Amino acid sequence: MFDNLSDRLGNVFDRLKGRGALSENDVREAMREIRIALLEADVALPVVRRFIDAVTEKAIGQDVLKSVTPGQQVVKIVDDELVAMLGGGEGADPKDRELNFAAKPPVVIMMVGLQGSGKTTTTAKLGKLLKEKHGKKAMMASLDVNRPAAQEQLKVLGEQVEVATLPIVEGQQPVDIACRAMESAKLQSADVLLLDTAGRLHVDEALMAEMKAIAGVSAPTEVLLVVDSLTGQDAVNVAQSFTGEVPLTGVVLTRMDGDARGGAALSMRYVTGKPIKFAGTGEKLDAIEAFDPKRVAGRILGMGDVVSLVEKAAETIKADEAEALAKKMAKGQFDLEDLRMQLKQMQSMGGLGMLAGMLPGMKKAKAAMAASSMDDKVLVHMDAIIGSMTPKERKNPALMNAKRKKRVAAGSGTDVQTVNKVLKMHQEMGRAMKQIKKMGGLKGLGALFGKGGMGAAMPGLGGSGGAAGGLPGMGGGKGPGVDMNTLPPDLQDMLKKK
Repeated sequence: MFDNLSDRLGNVFDRLKGRGALSENDVREAMREIRIALLEADVALPVVRRFIDAVTEKAIGQDVLKSVTPGQQVVKIVDDELVAMLGGGEGADPKDRELNFAAKPPVVIMMVGLQGSGKTTTTAKLGKLLKEKHGKKAMMASLDVNRPAAQEQLKVLGEQVEVATLPIVEGQQPVDIACRAMESAKLQSADVLLLDTAGRLHVDEALMAEMKAIAGVSAPTEVLLVVDSLTGQDAVNVAQSFTGEVPLTGVVLTRMDGDARGGAALSMRYVTGKPIKFAGTGEKLDAIEAFDPKRVAGRILGMGDVVSLVEKAAETIKADEAEALAKKMAKGQFDLEDLRMQLKQMQSMGGLGMLAGMLPGMKKAKAAMAASSMDDKVLVHMDAIIGSMTPKERKNPALMNAKRKKRVAAGSGTDVQTVNKVLKMHQEMGRAMKQIKKMGGLKGLGALFGKGGMGAAMPGLGGSGGAAGGLPGMGGGKGPGVDMNTLPPDLQDMLKKK
């Protein structure tokens, strides 16, 4: 979504960093380019003006212009203001972005928005999230009597995510359905009741009157405005219309995985004055994540999002597999079965493109991958090559002679050259495992990263924290964090770059 904006900002920053000293004119010229980049990204004009004024005021201060690294300072100022624009600036309470459950059960969450913004799917995603991550007993009810099969859609989605839905009664009106849903949720001892309201193609009086009537009988604790990120500038007008009529408590942005210009996401917090609580990141029913301004700003500025990467690893990597691999690594062993397992984990985490987008400084690497037509099919081809080998060959790659390579290439639909590349990749990784063994195994590797150790960051690497704890020093880990002085100089430089 933010690719064009990221590229434009990246070019501006590269020019600023390339200069030893900055004048006020240099900064103002850079700000003009950033203004154009934001406007092209469909960010609302008042938001752009406020953002540019704030950045310019700080960037032409003496602290920046006389700094040893003025270019880096400007990048930091832009990053800070971007975080503030998205709702994570100084004074912002992260708890405001969390759902409020401090009410007598059932806590009512009312979903509002225009038709086609993704309310029904988002309702099901939230139901699944509340059940699996918050341990809440949720119930869903569709109040949409206008759109054909809208109630059936929620019923089917409810069955898929295993969340109860209110039985459909033909001909019942939205307010009556809301009253019945409240009674049913109480009888079933539900913790949370999700109300999926009707939408329209545009905001009208009838829609607003219906929203007010439903809010009147259900007394919702949360009223979430669901906005399609692809609607661009018009999303701002929709947000303003709903803000004036319904007591909104937050915003959910859908289709954040799309190729829109991202203006809606950047404008929404400023226009509504309400926090963006969730972002829909795909079609699947688990593709929803809590919105974090710092992480989104990091992705826009090409700084990566290591915390999300670690969280995704925690969800997809099986602890027992990681434990078994850790034991083999400690002995300096690494066969093609292990490599295959690693490739499958990369695929389940979203593939090469997604991983590259989350790693700091990988923006250019991602572009190079795209230019060379290297995509996730590479992982599929590699898996096919390993799958075409016999179990004996996978355990002992040294058996692979010319004849066997030809057979594997034919079986996987590739060529001998590609088979050789996979074998070479395995050799390199095997060599790395032996180096780890020489360093004293995983404990020696952990010592590099301070007392927190890699064990606190990844499951099965000698720690009990598990990946959900996050990398030490990145906000989630319990360890004291990485000791920069113990790292190799190249790695130190990479981690210091903003």
